[in-house]
Amino acid sequence: MAIIVNLDVMLARRKMSLTELSERVGVTMANLSILKTGKARAMRFTTLNAICKALDCQPGDILEYRGDAHNA
Repeated sequence: MAIIVNLDVMLARRKMSLTELSERVGVTMANLSILKTGKARAMRFTTLNAICKALDCQPGDILEYRGDAHNA
């Protein structure tokens, strides 16, 4: 089971760079990169809110739950 972060997908859909997103939401490039690569262990709701506002999307556009197919 895992939560997948589709930040790269939304950035591509909005034709926005990670640098531009970083400037708009006030989150460092390093922290956004950690989110984008799926290495983050947690995300604040304020950060998620700012990202959704900047990308004009819903949290479900960024976060996806994938269960273990063998235990389904």
